[in-house]
Amino acid sequence: RVLSLELNKDRDVERIHGSGINTLDIEPVEGRYMLSGGSDGVIVLYDLENLSRKPTYTCKALGSVGRSHPEVHRFSVETVQWYPHDTGMFTSSSFDKTLKIWDTNILQPAEIFHFEGTVYSHHMSPVATKHCLIAVGTKSPKVQLCDLKSGSCSHILQGHKQEVLAVSWSSRHEYVLATASADSRVKLWDVRRASGCLSTLDQHNGEKSKASSEAANTAHNGRVNGLCYMNDGLHLLTVGTDDRMRLWNSSTGENTLVNYGKVCNESRKGLKFTVSCGCNREFAFVPYGSTIAVYTVFTGELITMLRGHYSTVNCCVFQPNFQELYSGSKDCNILAWIPALREPVHDDISEKSLPQQHLNPAYEDAWSSSDEG
Repeated sequence: RVLSLELNKDRDVERIHGSGINTLDIEPVEGRYMLSGGSDGVIVLYDLENLSRKPTYTCKALGSVGRSHPEVHRFSVETVQWYPHDTGMFTSSSFDKTLKIWDTNILQPAEIFHFEGTVYSHHMSPVATKHCLIAVGTKSPKVQLCDLKSGSCSHILQGHKQEVLAVSWSSRHEYVLATASADSRVKLWDVRRASGCLSTLDQHNGEKSKASSEAANTAHNGRVNGLCYMNDGLHLLTVGTDDRMRLWNSSTGENTLVNYGKVCNESRKGLKFTVSCGCNREFAFVPYGSTIAVYTVFTGELITMLRGHYSTVNCCVFQPNFQELYSGSKDCNILAWIPALREPVHDDISEKSLPQQHLNPAYEDAWSSSDEG
């Protein structure tokens, strides 16, 4: 189904955003509600379900935090995320140096965390049961952990040398966090440990690089601005401004050396890419200019480029129940990509009346003999 993804001609997502869309998230409980965040600070909540039951329909906005809302983010919203366990709460972070925890039903913030610098990324663990920590990547090299239970920023992880562009909790171990920075490094942390840092990923797998010693222990030769764990948590994908994507064994920290070719990445901030879920081959969906590149994760093959946006694609999110993809772009549009269904040949048409070129010559004899029998 993923191999046949195409732009859905029958489904529209209501156009609410008046500026570029930076971030999308579909809630994991039902897979029905989607959040979007725009570069003008606006957040929109959509219902993806086809309530009209007509073949052609528009996914309606159920509500939004618009420009006139007293609590709207003052600058670009970079990340939105649903609370992983129910749809009553969601989170957003912005270049206005805040992270807001929203009550979905009344669209009012229940909690606001303030930071000293621009917030690039935040993430809540999809699997945590023992903690309620939100990891936050900002202009500061220090990674901050905000505790939803106490309402305070309880924890700081120190080790990066430049701004932290992407953060992602492991999808397998609730205390393990990956962070990506403009310092070319990706670090894995166990937030229970005093020192915190478990490892710094090294693209050369510890072999002395011919470059200077300074280049040792870098994940990319440029800013690392995207992270995505595979659903089983055993591997981690990273993207950097060196136009490379890398796949790491998340338990050993080893670069698996899968070659994806040139993965064009000109983003000056975090890049939101995603992976498939529930497919027997895993795929990665990566914004690539005004298109989305689809790769097979473990072989590095570029399967297809999804074309439909008019401008830079900033984010994409996968809907596992129906194997669908949604993407948001600088062109203010959210597009839905669905698996194309092959046109069925109706039973009431006998083979004889089909144009001959539809019949594979190899089958013609078999069909004619079965008719006579």
